[in-house]
Amino acid sequence: MSIEHKSRPGLLGKLAQHIGLVPNPVSRRSEKLQPRIRGAEKFHSVCPYCAVGCSQLIYVKDKKIINIEGNPESPINRGTLCPKGSATYALSVNPYRLSKVKYRAPYSETWEEKPLEWAMDRIAQLVKKTRDENFTEMSQEKPDLPVSRTEAIGHLGGATLDNEENYLILKLFRSLGIVYIENQARI
Repeated sequence: MSIEHKSRPGLLGKLAQHIGLVPNPVSRRSEKLQPRIRGAEKFHSVCPYCAVGCSQLIYVKDKKIINIEGNPESPINRGTLCPKGSATYALSVNPYRLSKVKYRAPYSETWEEKPLEWAMDRIAQLVKKTRDENFTEMSQEKPDLPVSRTEAIGHLGGATLDNEENYLILKLFRSLGIVYIENQARI
């Protein structure tokens, strides 16, 4: 050891006397352990919560998500995640999370499982039916003014959409003739 620990006074000198003398207290089991993400496939993704667009790294092994963390290469979050973003793994692997379509018919007291294709078709049919029944082509106040809108369908946004999803939703709803009304209420 090149440190002259006997010449150093106080706590630092006492500490220097013990450096390297006590072996690292790592068990044999710990020495053999490997990182759980070793051998996992890495995917780049975007956090599903707010519209900031923080980048995440998702590690998949044997077709199962084993870890989700912030992407240090992202200029947005530089590897950090907020508390909601940090909980993405728990959201993804939650055993109580619904993974099948549940449908309750009008006046029914029970839920039934339906295929995703059935649910998507059902939603499309109901949107088209509602739009067709309530579509206004010309303004009632100004008969020469085309409005091409429906006021019978609404949308309430949420914080789990990112910028790209919000953009696509807005384009879809405008193409359907859904009117965008900004809430001007002030608290």
